[in-house]
Amino acid sequence: MDEQQLLLLALLLAAGVGVLSLIAIFRRQRHAREDASRESPIAASREGVKLCPACATENLWTDSRCVRCGRKLPDAQRAVW
Repeated sequence: MDEQQLLLLALLLAAGVGVLSLIAIFRRQRHAREDASRESPIAASREGVKLCPACATENLWTDSRCVRCGRKLPDAQRAVW
């Protein structure tokens, strides 16, 4: 194998690595786009609900104590308009 063939082989290997890298990048971007467009299982609105800081149970905004663990719930923040 002479020097020219060796350089051609190195160039082909580098091109192959580049193509595989591009495929991996595009595939990762496609998966990220699909994940971003997928609907979230977490509700976007929590109106009328207070979460217990101790056990993360949903409680009505009128409750002063958690329905599961019985701890005192924080007061609701009032909106300032």
